[in-house]
Amino acid sequence: MGEAASGEETVAAVRRLRPDLLFLDVQMPGGDGFAALDALGADVPRGVVFVTAFDAHALRAFEVHALDYVVKPFGKPRFDAAVARAVARLRGEDALSVRSTLEALIAGARPAGDPGTLAAGSSARPENLAVRVGTRTLLVPVADVEWIESDGDYARIHAAGRVHLVNARMHALEELLDPRRFLRIHRSVIVALARVSELQRDEDGGGAVVLRSGVRLRVARGRWDELERALAIG
Repeated sequence: MGEAASGEETVAAVRRLRPDLLFLDVQMPGGDGFAALDALGADVPRGVVFVTAFDAHALRAFEVHALDYVVKPFGKPRFDAAVARAVARLRGEDALSVRSTLEALIAGARPAGDPGTLAAGSSARPENLAVRVGTRTLLVPVADVEWIESDGDYARIHAAGRVHLVNARMHALEELLDPRRFLRIHRSVIVALARVSELQRDEDGGGAVVLRSGVRLRVARGRWDELERALAIG
């Protein structure tokens, strides 16, 4: 989080902090907000909300794909609403992009004439997952994925220290990923087997796995046998 008092400071702060969301005043010393966006080029944040004292700037704000504009003076409720709208829009853009990618990959991995599931032992597994971030598309290597957790109709992919929210249910991701490398250890958790460093079994049949990163994940009682087989234990 940061603040800037001029166009030049804004450009420097954005390049240093790499924010996902930028509240940008149209009128600033050293160039207006539109000039700051021009100077940023490919470094423009994923989301921009313009702050202005004049409604006349609204059209131009949306022409540069701003998520919203806020007219001064404004209070905390209007600011909070702008933040909530921007976050929802950013989540939606990422989720829709990744959902399309997942659906295309799943369709491409199905055997000819079968609209249902992946072929057993199919080698058509993606090596990367495409994640849209603003105007960019990141390729997240599947090899970097540590674990995935369910979040309602969404899923959170934990990879290389980052979390990517995607609009995909767990069963779709389970079909997509190589079962020799990934296992669903709970209805809400898929884990990369190579990332498991420790198993902690409780006397009551429950327990958890500990990943090499130190993350501890619960294992459903009915998944232990399959987990041990997958890890070649016993």
